[in-house]
Amino acid sequence: MTRIIISGGGTGGHVFPAIAIANAIMAMQSDAEILFIGARGKLEMEKVPAAGYSIEGLTIAGFQRRFTLKNLAFPFKLLGSMIKARKLVKNFKPDVVIGVGGYASGPVLKIAASMKIPALIQEQNSFPGITNRILAGKVQKICVAYAGMEKFFPKEKLVLTGNPIRQDLKRLDDKRNEGLKEFNLFEGILTILVIGGSLGSGTINRSVLKCITDRRHEFDIQWLWQCGENYYETMRIELNSASDKVNTARVFLQPFIDRMDLAYSVADVVISRAGAIAISELCIAGKPVILIPSPNVAEDHQTKNAMALVGRNAGLILKDNEAVAKLGETLTTLLSDHARMEELKRNILSMAVPDAAEKIAAEALGLIKTRKTSYDK
Repeated sequence: MTRIIISGGGTGGHVFPAIAIANAIMAMQSDAEILFIGARGKLEMEKVPAAGYSIEGLTIAGFQRRFTLKNLAFPFKLLGSMIKARKLVKNFKPDVVIGVGGYASGPVLKIAASMKIPALIQEQNSFPGITNRILAGKVQKICVAYAGMEKFFPKEKLVLTGNPIRQDLKRLDDKRNEGLKEFNLFEGILTILVIGGSLGSGTINRSVLKCITDRRHEFDIQWLWQCGENYYETMRIELNSASDKVNTARVFLQPFIDRMDLAYSVADVVISRAGAIAISELCIAGKPVILIPSPNVAEDHQTKNAMALVGRNAGLILKDNEAVAKLGETLTTLLSDHARMEELKRNILSMAVPDAAEKIAAEALGLIKTRKTSYDK
């Protein structure tokens, strides 16, 4: 039996691609046994079991780049996570380890390298984080979503695969009616889909609220708005208090959207953060998109991700600190230009890589038995 560890997580941008890779592996090798290793208290501890896979959690947390007392606990959490990761790897005896990014990925891949277990990194962003750059010398393959990554990684290890996306996003054309019913939306009205990432975005929420309450546009539109669990109650109260300015019957506020395939199927325009997986999903969905990159990520990689689309005339971008003031005008201008919307749709669709999960799974399975493994260290 083939045994595989998939490590990482933290946000939906790591978790759902990891599950997509696992599903692709099982489709290729049905007797494979897969163990996920994630971070305790993070999204993966809920979503991975729901997808039918086993998961173990480490106490690892990120190192804050600004001064904070939380950093005092970091060495102890890292040491504890390394000890537990070693125990998990020795007990499970994987044939290959896949790192998808996130807090748990580093300790597990380091342990795998020390035991000479074949390992693979899946780098989602156009500008990789420091952990993956450090781990690059210890793994055998690095699957990337963007060309030109030899600037950061050894060229001979690179495989251009694209980013894995959820299988249900590949068949959107015939789902529109189901999507309208799922979200209680009106037929025949332009639908603006708002997604600020799995945790929500304060900037996007404020921008959308201002856009709705200003009523500067002349279009008959409705909003399907994923605001995030932490923002939901605040946004609900804000909308209700502005009921004299807002047609709340046209605003469908959601804390979290599980059926993103249905959400994309009904969208005419998408407003989104620029996480790597979000962009990969948007390419598959083929919708005009206004990207508002988060400034609160390492190396400002969301801006770099967004510019990969903007550079190919496949999306629009607003800076985070300009979004509240400019989103309404940007949206109105876009909705006024049908030819521009069609151009953006064509160009973003041309960047889609629908079989990325299968490519990554094939690379991982191909690494098995390429090195002698020692579990006695």
